[in-house]
Amino acid sequence: MSDPVRHPSSEEALRRRFDTIPAANPTLDPVTGFLSRTAGLQAAAVLIADVGARQARLCAIWLDIDRFRQVNESFGHAAGDGVIARIAERIRSAIGLPCALLRMGGDEFVVLAAVRDRSAATQLARQLLVEIRLPLTVDELLIRPSASIGIALEQVGEEPAAWLERADRAMLEAKRRGGNRLALSGDELLTGRLGVQLAREELAIESTLHAALENGGLRLHFQPIVGRDGRVEAVEALMRCYAGGHQIAPARFIPVAEKTGLIIRLGEWSLLEGARCAARLRARGTPTTMAINVSRAQLLSPRFMPALHAALVCADVPARLIELELTESLFLDLSPTVQANLRSAREVGVGLAIDDFGTGYSCLANLKDLSASKLKLDRSFIAALPGDRRSFAVVRSMTRLGQELGMAVVAEGVENHSQLAALTEAGVDASQGFHHARPMPEHALLKWMARRAEK
Repeated sequence: MSDPVRHPSSEEALRRRFDTIPAANPTLDPVTGFLSRTAGLQAAAVLIADVGARQARLCAIWLDIDRFRQVNESFGHAAGDGVIARIAERIRSAIGLPCALLRMGGDEFVVLAAVRDRSAATQLARQLLVEIRLPLTVDELLIRPSASIGIALEQVGEEPAAWLERADRAMLEAKRRGGNRLALSGDELLTGRLGVQLAREELAIESTLHAALENGGLRLHFQPIVGRDGRVEAVEALMRCYAGGHQIAPARFIPVAEKTGLIIRLGEWSLLEGARCAARLRARGTPTTMAINVSRAQLLSPRFMPALHAALVCADVPARLIELELTESLFLDLSPTVQANLRSAREVGVGLAIDDFGTGYSCLANLKDLSASKLKLDRSFIAALPGDRRSFAVVRSMTRLGQELGMAVVAEGVENHSQLAALTEAGVDASQGFHHARPMPEHALLKWMARRAEK
C-alpha cells in the first residue's frame, strides 16, 4: 500500500516541521503523549500558516471511539485510561508519515497529516479504522473497539478552528450512520457555513421556546375527528408556537425541543391546556374526547404520571375525556419506565391511541398485546384511495383487525369525499383531515361545532 504522500524534495522539511510541534507545544496529554486540545489548536495554526514548507494538502482526521462510555462504566476509569493509551499507540503506529497527534477529549483524537488528495486522506483513515478494530483484552475480557472518523482537507484561507470543526462535524455524521465508519467533510448533513447557520437557528428556536413557555407564546389548535355518523367523536390538540407575531412551523421547533429536552415541558403544558379545553367543551354540553400527543421523553420522565394527574385535577375533567396519542414504537418500547407509565395511564382511565399505524414498527405479533383503545391509520394509505385497490385492501384488513381487537379505527389525512366514501366502504370508524376541517384555534372550533350541530 503506497504512502498517502510522496514528495521527496520536501518530505524531510515537512518531517522536521511536524517534529518541531511537540517542542513548541510542551503541553502533552499524560495518558497518550499526544498534544492536548489547546496545544493541538496551536499546532493546527502553525501547520496552516507554514504553506511554503510542503507540497501537499493538510488533512484533519477526527476519531471518536464508539461506545467507550461502556468501557468506563464496566471496568472503571483506570481501565478506561489503559484502553485509551493502547488505542493511542495503535493510532501512532498506523500513521507512518509526518503528523501531529492530538487528544481532543476523553475518547476523541485528531491526526493532522499531509496527504496528496482526498483519496489519500480516505486511505489513511481506513488504515486507522482497521488498526483500531483489532481485539484487545480488558480485565480478561476480549473487546473489539471501533471508531467513527471524520475527515476534513484544509481550505485556502481557513481558520484552524473552522478546519477542525469540519472534521468534528464529519465524525458526528459517521457516528450518526452507526459508527465504525468514516465520513468526509462535505458529505455530512450540516456543512461549512450552512452548518453554523443551522446551529445558530437551533439556538434561536430554543431561546424562543423558553420565552414562549414563560410569556404565553404557545397555543393549541384543534382538528376534529368525525365518526361515520357525522358526530364529532374527538379532537386532536396540535401545538403551535409564535414569536414576534409569526408562527414557527412544528417541523422546526419539535426536533429542537426533543434535542434539548424542552419537549417534556412542552408536553406537560400541552396536557394541561388540552385537559382545560376538554373541560370547557364539557361545560358547554358537548363532552368530547381530547387527543393529546405524548413523546418518548415524557414517558421516560418520572414526572409523567404526576403531570397527567395534575392536568386532570386542575382542569376538573374526567379521565375518559383524555386520550394520549403515541407512535407505534412507544407501545413497543421495552423500557420499564415507559411500560409502567402506559399501564398507569390506562388504569387511571385515560385512552391510548396508536398514531400513524402501519409505518415502520407494525408487527401483528405485538398488536394483540397493546393496551390501545384506538388505531389511527397513517395518511400514506389514505392518499392512494379510492383508485388503488391494493391500498383499499390493506386499509380494510387493518380496520377489521383493529376492530376485532377492540379498538376504534381512525383514518388520518382524509382530503376529499371520494376518499371518505372508500373509507366508509372499508368499515373505518372515524376520519380526520382537511376534508372535515383544518386545525384551528379553540374559538374557531366552537363555531365549527355549533354550525355542525345546526345541520
